[in-house]
Amino acid sequence: MAKRLLDIILSFIGLVIISPIFVLFVILIWLYDFHNPFYVASRVEIDGKLFLMVKLRSMLVDADKLGVDSTAANDSRITPIGHFVRRYKLDEFTQLWNVLIGQMSLVGPRPNVERETRLYTKEEKRLLSIRPGITDFSSIVFADEADILEGHVDPDLVYNQLIRPWKSRLSLFYIDNRNILLAIKLIYLTFLSMISRSRALYKVSEELRRRGAPTELVQIALRETALIPHPPPGTNDIVRSRIVD
Repeated sequence: MAKRLLDIILSFIGLVIISPIFVLFVILIWLYDFHNPFYVASRVEIDGKLFLMVKLRSMLVDADKLGVDSTAANDSRITPIGHFVRRYKLDEFTQLWNVLIGQMSLVGPRPNVERETRLYTKEEKRLLSIRPGITDFSSIVFADEADILEGHVDPDLVYNQLIRPWKSRLSLFYIDNRNILLAIKLIYLTFLSMISRSRALYKVSEELRRRGAPTELVQIALRETALIPHPPPGTNDIVRSRIVD
């Protein structure tokens, strides 16, 4: 109840504060191609239910129909203004509306597309046991996801090999340790990462260590070593295909 109240209060305040910037970019996005400035996407929430997540549109119209779910920084579908929107996470702030109406929380595992959730292991299905969120440990650690995927022929497969294994583990760790104090800390660290990414990563790593996270998770949070293919939690097999048997 306390966390839901925090969600309502902060999401409402956030929407009021960003409204001038929000209106400006709604106009700029519309003027670029005279199409809907919003991108309303289907995402999976608690128990596999679907909801519509609202974002500022940063890509060409109907870009999602190409069947590519992961977006690299050099993706040709991103519009010129979309690069700015993504760089400063402006497309994420509109999700405060989803938080306000109860479909999302400020802190929780990032909502995924249905195609990706079909790949979840039994362990990863626990990610659907709570409301999805705008941020959590994984959102801070992998805020540079688009840069990681840049230059790869199959960004979806690379996502599943390099990013998903750790994002899932970080989000599962949040689920197992969640409380309102941790939620407040993660909101603070999310804003800190916009100012000093290195400092935010250090503090995330320290928070994980203090709460007894596995050593490899504490180390990966620092992002000081190159990512290599790794199995998702709940299996020993590295993802080789996104085709579900």
